[in-house]
Amino acid sequence: MLLTRRTVNLLLTALLIGVPFSAPAQTVGQVLPPWTEGHLDIHQINTGKGNSTLFVLPDGTSMLLDAGWGGNEGARGTPARPNASRNPGEWIARYARHMLAFRPDPVLDYALLTHFHGDHMGGPTPQAKPSKAGGYQLTGITEVGDHLPIRKMLDRGWPDYAFPRPLTGPMMDNYRAFLKWQSEHAGMKVERFQPGRNDQLVLRSPGKYPSFEIRNVLANTEVWTGVASNTRQQFPPLSSLTPDQYPDENPCSLGFRVSYGKFDYGTFGDIPGAVPDGAGPVWVDMETPVARAVGPLDAVILNHHGNRDSTNAFYLSGVRPQVFIVPVWSANHPGEDVLTRMYSTRLYPGPRDVFATNMTDANRAVIGTMLDRLKSSQGHILIRVAPGGETFRVLILDDAAETYQVKAIFGPYQSR
Repeated sequence: MLLTRRTVNLLLTALLIGVPFSAPAQTVGQVLPPWTEGHLDIHQINTGKGNSTLFVLPDGTSMLLDAGWGGNEGARGTPARPNASRNPGEWIARYARHMLAFRPDPVLDYALLTHFHGDHMGGPTPQAKPSKAGGYQLTGITEVGDHLPIRKMLDRGWPDYAFPRPLTGPMMDNYRAFLKWQSEHAGMKVERFQPGRNDQLVLRSPGKYPSFEIRNVLANTEVWTGVASNTRQQFPPLSSLTPDQYPDENPCSLGFRVSYGKFDYGTFGDIPGAVPDGAGPVWVDMETPVARAVGPLDAVILNHHGNRDSTNAFYLSGVRPQVFIVPVWSANHPGEDVLTRMYSTRLYPGPRDVFATNMTDANRAVIGTMLDRLKSSQGHILIRVAPGGETFRVLILDDAAETYQVKAIFGPYQSR
């Protein structure tokens, strides 16, 4: 390949001053320029059937959070993206492989499940194919793992999957069969996600980017306090509760904060923040202790897709994001009252931009004209953080085909 004099000069300058050579400028209508050293990329992948987020960390370390296959069908649900010719797990793996093409070994260094619901992990369906590798079906994360090697898998339940009660059923049986085969035959390691730690999800070259950190915030209703690695339980001991008071999957979600210089991003699964009927036990509110621990964030993915039990006023006033990402697979994502709180400058001052992966006629019928305020309502959503974390942009990518074409660019935003 021939290099122009300008390109050579830029490369030499970058080498002389010790700064990574930046990616080419993003341009609307063009293919997304690939990740380059020093950038932090956070891709909200849209399959229309559940959650999945790909992280490409500043040194090229790769991490996938969730790979869902669930959601509503029919008028209330969003259509498959790019289309229904492949299952969501395969689309996710193909997307990740493309974005990791800069690596000589396009693998996932980490994969995590926030919690054990189909729209975050996938479950056996009549359309799921059997794996040629082991005795499990290909659905969600298990299909991703068959297409793209996973070096380390983390979830909230390993190894006994017994909190708050034994986790059973076809979906969990299929997932555990996947873990067993992959760990015994493909070298995959499995760990339990541990709140409070900042050394469980690390860069392959940790000394190179000292301002980068992933802080484990919560799992199994245990929440980081914001001090050192200390944690506390939000729910009372199970021995003091009746079985109907045990936490279900959503409050058990794992979540973490990603920090890079001044930039902070939060993802906390499907945690609730509303007390049932306004009179239930206060401990079911997982959002308030999370907000107290993490403080202000530049960008967040909306808890529980913006369902009406989430995104309470205290949480919003505590995290105060500049950017919200809403993963949508149903006509009630997000709730109109949730969207009203998100836009309220009484809860916190300043601008904020909201981006959604899918919006259909059914969403508009349920939510109404508030959707006109969205910055984007269809597509993969990429947060691309500049080297050092001082600024970031939001890029919307075409999800109708595997073109990886940039549809819109927002920013730069100044990290706080």
